[in-house]
Amino acid sequence: MTDTTTRPGGTFPLGGREVARIGYGAMSLERYEDDRESGVALLRQVAELGVDHIDTADFYGRSVSNDILRRAFGDTDSVAIVTKVGAVRSEGPTPIALAQRPEDLRAQVEDNLRSLGRSRIDVVNLRRPEVGPGLQLPEDEIPDLDDQLAELIALRDEGLIGGIGLSAVRTETVRRALPAGIVCVQNAYSLLNREFEDTLALCAAEGVAWVPFFPLGSGFPQFPKVADDPEVRRVAAETGTSPAQVGLAWLLAHAPNTLLIPGTASVAHLEENVAAGSVALTPAHLAALDAVAPTE
Repeated sequence: MTDTTTRPGGTFPLGGREVARIGYGAMSLERYEDDRESGVALLRQVAELGVDHIDTADFYGRSVSNDILRRAFGDTDSVAIVTKVGAVRSEGPTPIALAQRPEDLRAQVEDNLRSLGRSRIDVVNLRRPEVGPGLQLPEDEIPDLDDQLAELIALRDEGLIGGIGLSAVRTETVRRALPAGIVCVQNAYSLLNREFEDTLALCAAEGVAWVPFFPLGSGFPQFPKVADDPEVRRVAAETGTSPAQVGLAWLLAHAPNTLLIPGTASVAHLEENVAAGSVALTPAHLAALDAVAPTE
């Protein structure tokens, strides 16, 4: 495992181990479906740069991402693997379909174990359809949280998973899940979209890792691209960094329990993302970025 002094962004606990605060999101590996060895080469570069936790899901690209992870790392502990359950691939009008019953969650963990070629997954996130983006359901149509957590706890007790996390959830759900010993929460969050600031605060207070997705925005209109913001671009020019690096560096500075999982299929962008862990924003820069009005 990489020495802590070289881990980008420092470290924070995740599922019983210290990991670099900058990780890697594996969804982009879908692009290597027809050239999987190039995807393996990218992952080896990920590890060489000190990144030691990777976020994935079996429903990414018909198991392509998981297969490339299997080829790169096998059943080793050289990197922490974090996956998601609560949805499956679909041939319908949307690429995924919800599968939330406790028995569905167990089946998905088993699918991930097979496609990753692992005997144990470090962390499994329960993706609840409570908040966007993506599929959502009214509260009374989602299986009971306690029943879902009971199944994941059983899988943890069996040694098939290490830690339990949550994704796309309300603050009250996080509070309800704390007795289960959750280790991380994933919600959409960025400099320009801070809807879940109270959820982040709860996680920070409880020592739970906060893993924002869309950390730099996205194509969804409610998640504007951070790199396009004038204040972000001004700070980037003053610091000699890229706007994307400023957006990631702000997230790291904003809360010590933040872990980042930016994804890319480009080695150049990978190196840029990892280098964000060394960007030192001044108090004046942080104050100016804090004052940027988030999207309502």
